[in-house]
Amino acid sequence: MKKLIKLILFFWVIIIFLENHTISAQTKSSNENIWFHNFGKNMISDKLSFSFEATMRYANGFSEKQQYFVRPSVDYQFTKQFMATIGYSHYNTYSYGDPAMNRINIPEDHVWIQGTFVHNKNDLRITHRLRHEFRFVGIASQNNEGSFNIDDYDYRNRLRYMILFNYPLVKKEESTKLFAVFGNEIFLNIGSNAGKTFLNQNRIIGGLGYNFDKNHQLQLCYIQQHIWNFDNTLQEDNPTVRLSYVTNFDWRK
Repeated sequence: MKKLIKLILFFWVIIIFLENHTISAQTKSSNENIWFHNFGKNMISDKLSFSFEATMRYANGFSEKQQYFVRPSVDYQFTKQFMATIGYSHYNTYSYGDPAMNRINIPEDHVWIQGTFVHNKNDLRITHRLRHEFRFVGIASQNNEGSFNIDDYDYRNRLRYMILFNYPLVKKEESTKLFAVFGNEIFLNIGSNAGKTFLNQNRIIGGLGYNFDKNHQLQLCYIQQHIWNFDNTLQEDNPTVRLSYVTNFDWRK
């Protein structure tokens, strides 16, 4: 337990250090977000699974669309604790907020690779997830009439690291029904076209989940989302509520 506490403290120190050493954005804004999220995992064999994730995100209540994405992936369970994943994502980020981070809606496509490591400390389950995204981001350019269009795509690289803690609160017949989740995810711009800020996003996560059965789960989480734009001229600090529906099906039978 002492090692776990040291790990948590070390991680938060790194987050605070990175945020304090990022060049301050010139303008700051805040949007109250509502996210609807679905994630489904489907076991195909003892090692292989197919997953599909989708979300619809709103800003400032339901008054503005923020973003949607779809994300299929294939997972391979190398050991009981370690799983590797390769996937594809398609995003559309809307123009929202005041001031808006984007002049028009921005499409993005990327492929990604990921490693997930899970271990336990008594009843506490700890998940480490590291993802490398190879991104193709739409770039808005202004035409002669003064309007903006997507005429080109930038290639960018991004690393994402998430640490997530899951602790059972209510059990029934040795199965967890109600549980707490808390953690953090950090997004880092890397490579030759990384922009003017090392940090892209940071999300502080906390909430509750309920297992209806082994196949269906519902989570309600609060997320404090920080976003820095590519030019580091705008920073968003967004209080967010996320409702997630999670499924886990076994098609081997």
